[in-house]
Amino acid sequence: MKKLSARRRHPLAAVVVLLFALAVTGGLYAAFAPAESAKADDSAQSLAIEEGKKLYSVGCASCHGTGGQGTTDGPSLVGVGAAAVDFQVGTGRMPLQQQGAQAPRKKVIYTQAEIDQMAAYIASLGAGPSVPTKDQYSPDGADIAKGGELFRTNCAQCHNFTGKGGALSNGKYAPSLEDVNPKHIYEAMQTGPQNMPSFPDTTMTEKNKKDIIAYLDEVNTSKSESPGGLSLGGLGPVSEGLFAWVFGLGALIAVAIWVAARTAKAKKS
Repeated sequence: MKKLSARRRHPLAAVVVLLFALAVTGGLYAAFAPAESAKADDSAQSLAIEEGKKLYSVGCASCHGTGGQGTTDGPSLVGVGAAAVDFQVGTGRMPLQQQGAQAPRKKVIYTQAEIDQMAAYIASLGAGPSVPTKDQYSPDGADIAKGGELFRTNCAQCHNFTGKGGALSNGKYAPSLEDVNPKHIYEAMQTGPQNMPSFPDTTMTEKNKKDIIAYLDEVNTSKSESPGGLSLGGLGPVSEGLFAWVFGLGALIAVAIWVAARTAKAKKS
């Protein structure tokens, strides 16, 4: 009986064994699960790059080269980053319909998933600006007044003070920013497409970009209001001067003719 008593396990022994097993299992999961997750992410990224390369070979390589090195018909894409691809292809500017002074905005021919794949491939050729997150370009919580100051200082010379666009030299132009996706506005500031200078975070902070987007959302979208009445397109003194010339001078001529007719009639009588 004494021997059996001596061999009897302590009541807490099972609990200790269970806790030890859980600790070992948790340690193994912590050791191997992140690696498995990272491996899955790498596989997904590799697949996106592979599919993006196929799309690039069909729609882009004829101008930009088989490896994105550029040709006489198109610049190098090495180092432009995913943001440039998302902007150019996401606004329909690329693939280019025909060579010209400037690539116009047109109907998008790729799905967003295909654009993401091409962006992944171009990003793999060299480091560059990445596609911004919604928190970066959402106008929520931004300073609209500050955005107006920044826009008038840095952008209005080409895009007009309300973003209606304007003419440049040699057939080039600054496009209208009316109802442009905020993400594409942010990407344009990051990458500087065509004639536009780039505004990286070292030049214009993420917060400043967000403020500019909020300003444009306030003054240059379909929901914008004009507290001053008829905006005449918001194009500034050109449209206002034309309006004054046509209608103002026209009204004066009409009044002069009426006065002359009344005077001639009075003399006859």
